[in-house]
Amino acid sequence: MFGLIELVLLPLVLLFAIPIGLAMLAFWVWMLIHAIQNKGLNDGERIAWVLVIVFVHFLGAVLYFFIGKPKGKMPPAAATA
Repeated sequence: MFGLIELVLLPLVLLFAIPIGLAMLAFWVWMLIHAIQNKGLNDGERIAWVLVIVFVHFLGAVLYFFIGKPKGKMPPAAATA
């Protein structure tokens, strides 16, 4: 009925692939919602990031997380000197 390969792979899929896939989906949805609601982006940037996240999927969400999210306000360099 089941071969050795199926008996080994099924638990691995249940233990690793499904939770990782669900975590990736949750991260993707989180970044998509964040990009849509982000007040730190102008309208053109917001539309561009939403399209990147939608069409490039998880990689687009990772790119938005590291590049697209506005960082905290930094004081101007001239004011600190």
